[in-house]
Amino acid sequence: MILNLIYRSLRQHALSTLVTAGSIALAAGLLLTVWVVKTQSQSVFAATNSGFDAVLGARGSKLQLVLNAIFHLEASPGNLAAADYEGIRRHPAIKTAIPIAVGDNYEGWRIVGTLPALFAVEYRPGRNYAVAPGGKLFAEGTREAVVGAYAAKQLGWKAGDTFQPYHGLAFDPKAQHEETYTITAILEPTGTPVDRVIWIPLAGVQTMGGHDARAANDVSAVLIQLRAPTAGLMLDMMINKQGNKMTFAYPIGAIVADLFNKISWVDQVLTLLAWVVAAVASASVLVSIYNSMSARQRDIAILRALGARRRTVFGAVVGEAAVIGLLGAVAGFAVFAAFAAVVAGIIQAQTGVVLEPLKWNPIFWWGPATFVGLCALGGLVPAIKAYRVPVAETIAPVS
Repeated sequence: MILNLIYRSLRQHALSTLVTAGSIALAAGLLLTVWVVKTQSQSVFAATNSGFDAVLGARGSKLQLVLNAIFHLEASPGNLAAADYEGIRRHPAIKTAIPIAVGDNYEGWRIVGTLPALFAVEYRPGRNYAVAPGGKLFAEGTREAVVGAYAAKQLGWKAGDTFQPYHGLAFDPKAQHEETYTITAILEPTGTPVDRVIWIPLAGVQTMGGHDARAANDVSAVLIQLRAPTAGLMLDMMINKQGNKMTFAYPIGAIVADLFNKISWVDQVLTLLAWVVAAVASASVLVSIYNSMSARQRDIAILRALGARRRTVFGAVVGEAAVIGLLGAVAGFAVFAAFAAVVAGIIQAQTGVVLEPLKWNPIFWWGPATFVGLCALGGLVPAIKAYRVPVAETIAPVS
Protein backbone atom coordinates (compact mmCIF):
# COMPACT_ATOMS: atom_id res chain seq x y z
CA MET A 1 0.00 0.00 0.00
CA ILE A 2 2.82 2.40 0.86
CA LEU A 3 4.44 1.93 -2.55
CA ASN A 4 1.14 2.62 -4.28
CA LEU A 5 0.67 5.81 -2.25
CA ILE A 6 4.19 6.95 -3.13
CA TYR A 7 3.66 6.29 -6.83
CA ARG A 8 0.33 8.14 -6.93
CA SER A 9 1.74 11.13 -5.06
CA LEU A 10 4.79 11.38 -7.33
CA ARG A 11 2.58 11.21 -10.42
CA GLN A 12 0.14 13.76 -9.04
CA HIS A 13 2.95 16.21 -8.26
CA ALA A 14 5.12 15.34 -11.26
CA LEU A 15 6.35 18.87 -11.97
CA SER A 16 7.56 19.59 -8.43
CA THR A 17 9.06 16.08 -8.30
CA LEU A 18 11.08 16.66 -11.49
CA VAL A 19 12.29 20.09 -10.40
CA THR A 20 13.31 18.84 -6.96
CA ALA A 21 14.98 15.72 -8.33
CA GLY A 22 16.79 17.93 -10.86
CA SER A 23 18.29 20.08 -8.11
CA ILE A 24 19.42 16.95 -6.29
CA ALA A 25 20.94 15.61 -9.53
CA LEU A 26 23.02 18.78 -9.93
CA ALA A 27 24.17 18.58 -6.32
CA ALA A 28 24.99 14.88 -6.60
CA GLY A 29 26.85 15.43 -9.88
CA LEU A 30 28.90 18.23 -8.35
CA LEU A 31 29.79 16.21 -5.27
CA LEU A 32 30.75 13.14 -7.30
CA THR A 33 32.88 15.22 -9.66
CA VAL A 34 34.77 17.05 -6.91
CA TRP A 35 35.39 13.88 -4.94
CA VAL A 36 36.42 11.64 -7.86
CA VAL A 37 38.66 14.24 -9.52
CA LYS A 38 40.31 15.00 -6.17
CA THR A 39 41.05 11.40 -5.25
CA GLN A 40 42.04 10.32 -8.76
CA SER A 41 44.28 13.33 -9.34
CA GLN A 42 46.18 12.68 -6.14
CA SER A 43 46.77 9.01 -6.90
CA VAL A 44 47.47 9.38 -10.64
CA PHE A 45 49.81 12.36 -10.36
CA ALA A 46 51.73 10.80 -7.48
CA ALA A 47 52.18 7.63 -9.55
CA THR A 48 53.35 9.52 -12.66
CA ASN A 49 57.13 9.42 -12.92
CA SER A 50 57.76 8.32 -16.54
CA GLY A 51 59.52 5.25 -15.17
CA PHE A 52 62.20 7.12 -13.19
CA ASP A 53 63.00 7.24 -9.50
CA ALA A 54 64.58 10.70 -9.26
CA VAL A 55 65.55 13.85 -11.13
CA LEU A 56 68.89 15.64 -10.90
CA GLY A 57 69.09 19.31 -11.78
CA ALA A 58 70.56 22.67 -10.93
CA ARG A 59 70.29 23.94 -7.35
CA GLY A 60 66.74 24.98 -6.62
CA SER A 61 63.31 23.66 -5.75
CA LYS A 62 62.71 19.92 -5.92
CA LEU A 63 59.11 20.54 -6.94
CA GLN A 64 60.12 22.87 -9.77
CA LEU A 65 62.60 20.29 -10.97
CA VAL A 66 59.98 17.52 -11.02
CA LEU A 67 57.35 19.72 -12.68
CA ASN A 68 59.86 20.68 -15.36
CA ALA A 69 61.46 17.29 -16.07
CA ILE A 70 58.52 14.92 -15.49
CA PHE A 71 55.39 16.99 -16.11
CA HIS A 72 56.88 19.53 -18.55
CA LEU A 73 55.03 22.39 -16.87
CA GLU A 74 57.73 24.54 -15.27
CA ALA A 75 60.85 26.26 -16.54
CA SER A 76 64.20 24.69 -15.77
CA PRO A 77 65.86 26.08 -12.61
CA GLY A 78 69.16 26.12 -14.51
CA ASN A 79 71.55 23.94 -16.45
CA LEU A 80 73.91 21.14 -15.46
CA ALA A 81 77.39 21.01 -16.98
CA ALA A 82 78.28 17.98 -19.07
CA ALA A 83 80.79 16.96 -16.39
CA ASP A 84 78.00 16.80 -13.77
CA TYR A 85 75.91 14.61 -16.04
CA GLU A 86 78.84 12.28 -16.69
CA GLY A 87 79.59 12.13 -12.99
CA ILE A 88 76.11 10.98 -12.05
CA ARG A 89 75.88 8.63 -15.06
CA ARG A 90 79.00 6.78 -13.94
CA HIS A 91 77.98 6.60 -10.27
CA PRO A 92 77.73 2.95 -9.15
CA ALA A 93 74.31 3.56 -7.53
CA ILE A 94 72.80 4.71 -10.84
CA LYS A 95 71.15 2.19 -13.15
CA THR A 96 70.04 4.62 -15.89
CA ALA A 97 70.66 8.34 -16.41
CA ILE A 98 68.87 10.05 -19.31
CA PRO A 99 69.63 13.75 -19.91
CA ILE A 100 67.04 16.19 -21.23
CA ALA A 101 67.35 19.74 -22.53
CA VAL A 102 64.54 22.28 -22.80
CA GLY A 103 64.25 25.78 -24.14
CA ASP A 104 62.19 25.61 -27.33
CA ASN A 105 58.58 25.14 -28.39
CA TYR A 106 56.30 24.86 -31.38
CA GLU A 107 53.24 27.08 -31.06
CA GLY A 108 53.32 26.53 -27.30
CA TRP A 109 53.97 22.78 -27.39
CA ARG A 110 57.18 22.03 -25.54
CA ILE A 111 60.18 20.66 -27.41
CA VAL A 112 62.50 18.49 -25.33
CA GLY A 113 65.87 17.16 -26.41
CA THR A 114 66.89 13.73 -25.16
CA LEU A 115 68.51 10.43 -26.14
CA PRO A 116 66.71 7.59 -27.93
CA ALA A 117 67.43 5.49 -24.82
CA LEU A 118 64.58 7.34 -23.08
CA PHE A 119 62.05 5.35 -25.09
CA ALA A 120 63.53 2.05 -23.93
CA VAL A 121 62.47 2.79 -20.34
CA GLU A 122 59.17 1.39 -19.05
CA TYR A 123 57.04 4.47 -18.36
CA ARG A 124 54.91 2.25 -16.12
CA PRO A 125 55.63 -1.27 -14.85
CA GLY A 126 55.21 -3.56 -17.83
CA ARG A 127 54.38 -0.69 -20.20
CA ASN A 128 56.88 0.31 -22.88
CA TYR A 129 56.82 3.21 -25.30
CA ALA A 130 55.65 2.27 -28.79
CA VAL A 131 55.42 4.19 -32.03
CA ALA A 132 52.46 4.17 -34.38
CA PRO A 133 52.80 1.81 -37.37
CA GLY A 134 55.16 3.11 -40.01
CA GLY A 135 57.22 5.22 -37.63
CA LYS A 136 60.71 4.95 -36.17
CA LEU A 137 62.58 6.66 -33.37
CA PHE A 138 64.84 9.58 -34.23
CA ALA A 139 68.58 9.00 -34.55
CA GLU A 140 71.17 11.00 -32.65
CA GLY A 141 72.74 13.85 -34.60
CA THR A 142 69.77 14.22 -36.95
CA ARG A 143 67.02 16.79 -37.35
CA GLU A 144 64.28 14.34 -36.63
CA ALA A 145 61.49 14.29 -34.08
CA VAL A 146 59.16 11.92 -32.26
CA VAL A 147 55.88 13.49 -31.21
CA GLY A 148 53.63 12.57 -28.28
CA ALA A 149 50.18 11.28 -29.22
CA TYR A 150 48.15 14.17 -27.75
CA ALA A 151 50.38 16.89 -29.24
CA ALA A 152 50.31 15.20 -32.66
CA LYS A 153 46.52 14.94 -32.56
CA GLN A 154 46.05 18.59 -31.64
CA LEU A 155 48.56 19.75 -34.26
CA GLY A 156 47.27 17.39 -36.92
CA TRP A 157 50.74 15.93 -37.47
CA LYS A 158 51.77 12.58 -38.91
CA ALA A 159 55.06 10.87 -39.71
CA GLY A 160 56.81 12.66 -42.56
CA ASP A 161 55.57 16.16 -41.67
CA THR A 162 58.11 18.91 -40.97
CA PHE A 163 58.23 21.90 -38.61
CA GLN A 164 60.51 24.71 -37.46
CA PRO A 165 60.92 25.21 -33.69
CA TYR A 166 60.51 28.54 -31.88
CA HIS A 167 62.89 29.78 -29.21
CA GLY A 168 61.77 29.80 -25.58
CA LEU A 169 59.03 27.97 -23.71
CA ALA A 170 56.40 30.61 -24.53
CA PHE A 171 55.33 30.90 -28.16
CA ASP A 172 56.62 34.01 -29.95
CA PRO A 173 55.99 34.10 -33.72
CA LYS A 174 59.05 36.30 -34.15
CA ALA A 175 61.41 33.79 -32.52
CA GLN A 176 61.32 30.99 -35.09
CA HIS A 177 64.51 28.98 -35.63
CA GLU A 178 65.86 28.29 -39.10
CA GLU A 179 66.28 24.55 -38.51
CA THR A 180 63.63 22.27 -39.98
CA TYR A 181 62.80 18.94 -38.31
CA THR A 182 61.14 15.92 -39.87
CA ILE A 183 58.72 13.84 -37.82
CA THR A 184 59.76 10.19 -37.92
CA ALA A 185 57.15 8.78 -35.54
CA ILE A 186 54.08 9.47 -33.45
CA LEU A 187 54.12 7.78 -30.04
CA GLU A 188 51.21 5.59 -29.06
CA PRO A 189 49.15 7.21 -26.25
CA THR A 190 50.58 6.68 -22.76
CA GLY A 191 48.23 8.78 -20.63
CA THR A 192 51.25 10.65 -19.23
CA PRO A 193 52.85 14.08 -19.78
CA VAL A 194 55.00 12.46 -22.49
CA ASP A 195 51.97 12.70 -24.78
CA ARG A 196 52.20 16.51 -24.88
CA VAL A 197 55.87 16.75 -25.82
CA ILE A 198 57.76 17.04 -29.11
CA TRP A 199 60.95 15.01 -28.69
CA ILE A 200 64.13 15.71 -30.66
CA PRO A 201 67.78 14.61 -30.31
CA LEU A 202 69.58 16.13 -27.31
CA ALA A 203 72.17 17.86 -29.51
CA GLY A 204 69.33 19.46 -31.44
CA VAL A 205 68.35 21.65 -28.49
CA GLN A 206 71.93 22.16 -27.34
CA THR A 207 73.17 23.46 -30.70
CA MET A 208 70.01 25.10 -32.05
CA GLY A 209 70.75 28.38 -33.79
CA GLY A 210 70.48 31.34 -31.43
CA HIS A 211 71.31 29.33 -28.31
CA ASP A 212 74.31 30.20 -26.16
CA ALA A 213 77.28 28.34 -27.63
CA ARG A 214 78.91 28.25 -24.19
CA ALA A 215 76.09 25.96 -22.99
CA ALA A 216 76.25 23.65 -26.00
CA ASN A 217 77.02 20.61 -23.83
CA ASP A 218 74.82 21.51 -20.86
CA VAL A 219 71.61 19.67 -19.97
CA SER A 220 68.50 20.91 -18.17
CA ALA A 221 68.05 17.84 -15.99
CA VAL A 222 68.87 14.16 -15.72
CA LEU A 223 66.18 11.49 -15.30
CA ILE A 224 67.49 8.75 -13.03
CA GLN A 225 66.74 5.11 -12.30
CA LEU A 226 68.39 3.77 -9.16
CA ARG A 227 69.81 0.33 -8.58
CA ALA A 228 68.23 0.21 -5.10
CA PRO A 229 65.90 2.46 -3.05
CA THR A 230 68.61 2.96 -0.43
CA ALA A 231 70.74 4.62 -3.08
CA GLY A 232 68.21 7.43 -3.22
CA LEU A 233 68.70 8.26 0.44
CA MET A 234 72.47 8.17 0.03
CA LEU A 235 72.44 10.49 -2.99
CA ASP A 236 69.97 12.81 -1.25
CA MET A 237 72.40 13.16 1.64
CA MET A 238 75.42 13.59 -0.63
CA ILE A 239 73.92 16.06 -3.13
CA ASN A 240 71.25 17.99 -1.22
CA LYS A 241 72.59 18.11 2.32
CA GLN A 242 76.35 18.05 1.81
CA GLY A 243 76.55 19.76 -1.58
CA ASN A 244 75.40 23.19 -2.76
CA LYS A 245 75.63 22.87 -6.54
CA MET A 246 72.82 20.52 -7.59
CA THR A 247 69.41 19.30 -6.44
CA PHE A 248 68.44 15.64 -6.24
CA ALA A 249 64.63 15.29 -6.33
CA TYR A 250 63.75 11.94 -4.71
CA PRO A 251 61.33 10.24 -4.45
CA ILE A 252 59.23 11.78 -7.21
CA GLY A 253 55.90 10.49 -5.90
CA ALA A 254 56.44 11.97 -2.44
CA ILE A 255 57.34 15.37 -3.91
CA VAL A 256 54.15 15.43 -5.99
CA ALA A 257 52.09 14.22 -3.02
CA ASP A 258 53.53 17.07 -0.96
CA LEU A 259 52.24 19.51 -3.58
CA PHE A 260 48.71 18.14 -3.17
CA ASN A 261 49.05 18.39 0.60
CA LYS A 262 49.94 22.07 0.27
CA ILE A 263 46.87 22.81 -1.83
CA SER A 264 44.55 20.45 0.03
CA TRP A 265 42.62 23.47 1.31
CA VAL A 266 41.31 23.96 -2.24
CA ASP A 267 39.87 20.44 -2.20
CA GLN A 268 38.39 21.04 1.22
CA VAL A 269 36.69 24.24 0.08
CA LEU A 270 35.27 22.59 -3.04
CA THR A 271 34.07 19.59 -1.04
CA LEU A 272 32.46 21.86 1.54
CA LEU A 273 30.65 23.77 -1.21
CA ALA A 274 29.45 20.51 -2.71
CA TRP A 275 28.05 19.39 0.65
CA VAL A 276 26.36 22.75 1.16
CA VAL A 277 24.71 22.42 -2.25
CA ALA A 278 23.71 18.87 -1.30
CA ALA A 279 22.14 20.08 1.96
CA VAL A 280 20.24 22.86 0.16
CA ALA A 281 19.00 20.42 -2.48
CA SER A 282 17.86 17.99 0.20
CA ALA A 283 16.11 20.81 2.01
CA SER A 284 14.22 21.55 -1.20
CA VAL A 285 12.57 18.14 -0.82
CA LEU A 286 11.31 19.16 2.61
CA VAL A 287 9.99 22.48 1.27
CA SER A 288 8.39 20.92 -1.80
CA ILE A 289 6.48 18.25 0.10
CA TYR A 290 5.68 20.46 3.10
CA ASN A 291 4.18 23.18 0.89
CA SER A 292 1.93 20.62 -0.74
CA MET A 293 0.63 19.25 2.54
CA SER A 294 -2.25 21.73 2.75
CA ALA A 295 -3.59 20.45 -0.57
CA ARG A 296 -3.03 16.86 0.51
CA GLN A 297 -4.74 17.03 3.90
CA ARG A 298 -8.18 16.04 2.64
CA ASP A 299 -6.76 13.13 0.65
CA ILE A 300 -4.84 11.97 3.72
CA ALA A 301 -7.94 12.26 5.88
CA ILE A 302 -9.96 10.19 3.39
CA LEU A 303 -7.24 7.54 3.38
CA ARG A 304 -7.33 7.46 7.16
CA ALA A 305 -11.13 7.16 7.10
CA LEU A 306 -10.82 4.22 4.71
CA GLY A 307 -8.58 2.41 7.17
CA ALA A 308 -5.06 3.62 6.46
CA ARG A 309 -3.02 3.83 9.64
CA ARG A 310 -1.07 6.85 10.76
CA ARG A 311 2.23 5.03 10.35
CA THR A 312 1.27 4.10 6.77
CA VAL A 313 0.71 7.75 5.91
CA PHE A 314 3.89 8.72 7.75
CA GLY A 315 5.89 6.05 5.88
CA ALA A 316 4.41 7.08 2.52
CA VAL A 317 5.57 10.70 2.93
CA VAL A 318 9.05 9.72 4.10
CA GLY A 319 9.23 7.15 1.31
CA GLU A 320 8.21 9.78 -1.25
CA ALA A 321 11.05 12.03 -0.10
CA ALA A 322 13.50 9.11 -0.27
CA VAL A 323 12.36 8.17 -3.79
CA ILE A 324 12.83 11.76 -4.96
CA GLY A 325 16.32 11.63 -3.50
CA LEU A 326 16.97 8.32 -5.26
CA LEU A 327 15.75 9.68 -8.59
CA GLY A 328 17.97 12.73 -8.19
CA ALA A 329 20.99 10.65 -7.15
CA VAL A 330 20.61 8.34 -10.16
CA ALA A 331 20.26 11.31 -12.52
CA GLY A 332 23.29 12.78 -10.75
CA PHE A 333 25.48 10.14 -12.40
CA ALA A 334 24.62 11.61 -15.81
CA VAL A 335 25.52 15.09 -14.54
CA PHE A 336 28.72 13.68 -13.05
CA ALA A 337 29.67 12.00 -16.34
CA ALA A 338 29.31 15.32 -18.18
CA PHE A 339 31.16 17.40 -15.54
CA ALA A 340 33.94 14.82 -15.10
CA ALA A 341 34.50 14.50 -18.85
CA VAL A 342 35.02 18.25 -19.15
CA VAL A 343 37.37 18.40 -16.13
CA ALA A 344 39.35 15.33 -17.27
CA GLY A 345 39.69 16.88 -20.72
CA ILE A 346 41.08 20.09 -19.25
CA ILE A 347 43.56 18.17 -17.07
CA GLN A 348 44.74 16.12 -20.05
CA ALA A 349 45.12 19.23 -22.20
CA GLN A 350 47.16 21.02 -19.54
CA THR A 351 49.26 18.14 -18.18
CA GLY A 352 48.91 15.12 -20.45
CA VAL A 353 47.75 13.04 -17.48
CA VAL A 354 44.63 11.01 -18.21
CA LEU A 355 42.04 10.48 -15.49
CA GLU A 356 39.46 7.70 -15.56
CA PRO A 357 36.48 9.29 -13.78
CA LEU A 358 34.21 6.30 -14.47
CA LYS A 359 36.60 3.94 -12.71
CA TRP A 360 35.03 2.50 -9.56
CA ASN A 361 35.18 4.77 -6.55
CA PRO A 362 33.56 4.10 -3.13
CA ILE A 363 31.62 7.37 -3.41
CA PHE A 364 29.55 5.73 -6.14
CA TRP A 365 27.65 3.85 -3.42
CA TRP A 366 27.89 6.02 -0.33
CA GLY A 367 27.24 9.26 -2.22
CA PRO A 368 23.77 8.29 -3.52
CA ALA A 369 23.00 6.55 -0.22
CA THR A 370 23.81 9.79 1.60
CA PHE A 371 21.51 11.79 -0.67
CA VAL A 372 18.66 9.34 -0.18
CA GLY A 373 19.23 9.51 3.58
CA LEU A 374 19.29 13.33 3.61
CA CYS A 375 16.09 13.49 1.56
CA ALA A 376 14.36 10.95 3.80
CA LEU A 377 15.44 13.02 6.78
CA GLY A 378 14.00 16.11 5.11
CA GLY A 379 10.74 14.23 4.62
CA LEU A 380 10.29 13.72 8.36
CA VAL A 381 8.81 17.19 8.95
CA PRO A 382 6.01 16.92 6.37
CA ALA A 383 5.52 13.28 7.41
CA ILE A 384 4.88 14.38 10.99
CA LYS A 385 2.41 16.95 9.70
CA ALA A 386 0.64 14.25 7.70
CA TYR A 387 0.66 11.98 10.77
CA ARG A 388 -1.20 14.64 12.76
CA VAL A 389 -3.94 15.41 10.21
CA PRO A 390 -7.27 15.34 12.11
CA VAL A 391 -9.62 13.05 10.17
CA ALA A 392 -13.02 14.25 11.36
CA GLU A 393 -12.27 17.97 11.13
CA THR A 394 -10.65 17.69 7.72
CA ILE A 395 -13.40 15.63 6.10
CA ALA A 396 -16.24 17.62 7.63
CA PRO A 397 -17.90 19.86 5.00
CA VAL A 398 -17.32 23.58 5.29
CA SER A 399 -20.60 25.56 5.45
